[in-house]
Amino acid sequence: MMTDANPSEAKPATIAEPAWCEELRRRYLRGESSQFVLFGNVHDVVLYDGKLYSVTELLAEVVFARTKDTILVYNVSTGVRFTKRKANLLGAEELIVQREPAKVLPLIERMLTTNDRLAAILEYADTIAPAGDTSFSTMDDRAATVTLHRWSLLRTLERSDSIIVLVVENLSDLNPKIVSNPRVATVRIPMPSKPERATIVAHADPCLSAADVERLSEITAGLKAIQLVSILTPSTPSTMGDADRTRYVLELLTKGASPSPAVLERAQKLAAITKGMSFEEIRRLIAPDGEAPSHDNDARAEVDRLVAARKREIIERECFGLIEFVEPQHGFDMVGGLEEVKRELSTVAKNMREGHRNRCPMGLLFTGPMGTGKTFVAEAFAKESKLTTIKLKNFRSKWVGATEGNLEKILHVIQAIGQIIVIIDEGDRAFGGSEGDGDGGTSSRVIGRIKEFMSDTENRGRVLFVLMTNRPDKLDVDIKRAGRLDRKIPFFYPQTPDEVDQIVRAQLRKAKVTHDGPIDSGILTGIVGYSNADIEAVVLLAADNANAAHNGDAGDSALTDEDLAAAVADYLPSRDIEMIEYMELLAVFEASNRRMLPSKYAELSVDELQTRLMRLKIECGNRR
Repeated sequence: MMTDANPSEAKPATIAEPAWCEELRRRYLRGESSQFVLFGNVHDVVLYDGKLYSVTELLAEVVFARTKDTILVYNVSTGVRFTKRKANLLGAEELIVQREPAKVLPLIERMLTTNDRLAAILEYADTIAPAGDTSFSTMDDRAATVTLHRWSLLRTLERSDSIIVLVVENLSDLNPKIVSNPRVATVRIPMPSKPERATIVAHADPCLSAADVERLSEITAGLKAIQLVSILTPSTPSTMGDADRTRYVLELLTKGASPSPAVLERAQKLAAITKGMSFEEIRRLIAPDGEAPSHDNDARAEVDRLVAARKREIIERECFGLIEFVEPQHGFDMVGGLEEVKRELSTVAKNMREGHRNRCPMGLLFTGPMGTGKTFVAEAFAKESKLTTIKLKNFRSKWVGATEGNLEKILHVIQAIGQIIVIIDEGDRAFGGSEGDGDGGTSSRVIGRIKEFMSDTENRGRVLFVLMTNRPDKLDVDIKRAGRLDRKIPFFYPQTPDEVDQIVRAQLRKAKVTHDGPIDSGILTGIVGYSNADIEAVVLLAADNANAAHNGDAGDSALTDEDLAAAVADYLPSRDIEMIEYMELLAVFEASNRRMLPSKYAELSVDELQTRLMRLKIECGNRR
């Protein structure tokens, strides 16, 4: 099928086809199938032999062109077109004028069964045989599904050395009768790997140094090749303004120094002379020794910033708002107390950054009562780790099959980005037991797919899930096992005046409010057991009261103990003592390390803790 008939005409060994092409060739030659489904990154471009091809173009013009006599491409919009056709091919004219699958597929089948060495590429296969309940499908959709299913069983295809390729982005969008057919082979087209991105970057801008290519290939993880090209292709001369050209000439002439009037006049003249030239041509003309402007590092940083911003925009649009990039403004310096937690998370971040994948957990579970700072710490962890961080948004859809398709798109992007933290808040709602959902099994399939992804050891050290909940008892038990959420980190309300002092001072820094000297221990003792959120509310209330007392000028003066004491006396926290203790005990039993437990729990025996937990479970277990 895809091997050259004449070895002497083979491409040089240095020109390699993508790995998915090799897989397609290997499985076809082994006789696994004559019908394939290509899915995944199907709407990208592929760099081959110095030229960019779409997936269809690569198949039609390179892969199949060597051994097939006839190659046709069909989609419901443009109909059938032949990229290669043998002489006197019967039925070609009749096929070209048709658009509807009900008319096109029987004609293609007749051509497949009466001709040898034919390749049929069906683009947007989900529009030909869409997924969905058969009872709600049109007769044409049913007929198309049956036709494609029958083709996989035609022995004449194998004897005639013909092949059929269906192209679809998400397998879940294609009728399951085709996807589950053992005679139909599926081949996934992945997102570009780092070496592939490096090749694309070098192709898009040949003037880049090897170091720049390496750097850009690293920071563009998660982007498609076509998106890389659109970002990195240098502007054409016609799009370069006079001001940009003058500024660039000045940079080359002055190397960052202040220009004199004579140099400025010379730069303006050179900018006028070089109109229509690219920046690289201007550089070679004015600085032939290859010296870059002295602010080259600043320019490189600006390019990196623009690429990162463009990458975020593209990926968020690609995922239709299903994910949200996290860009926290605070680090661990804004987190009061929780020293053991910060130490643990710093070690995890260091191992991920340095590539010690075998030391990295697959996931983290943050558990504890509401208001203990789980989300705040997760965002600080993202800031300290310097890793790409995203939050999963609501990817569930009311449309049949859309939820699974959305999830596959998200996981595809996550895996392509790599070195990424995935934050899932309210984990008990996302991964709670799915029995009795009444949604046709969608929830169980979605949860099962996420579990499968979380336990894939290839993702260790590359993808870190951080799941947060105050009710771990509501979580599906299987999600908490080792190999998915390896480390469970408990969060508690501050238990001592010293811990409260650390949190108060962190809140003062966060609110940009000053307090001179130590805080009175009596004030701190009065708010022991308050949540971090309550303590923040007290600090803000004290600042507001002080502001009112100073006629709006408190921003320039320090907060006093009297201000804090008045706020503590005035503030009424919302308390549910039994529920808070129940959540704390749940966190105790989930914790991975005893050293993270406060002394009031660490010193109790397991039997005592278990007795208290069972009593509170009877009282609070069914409450939210």
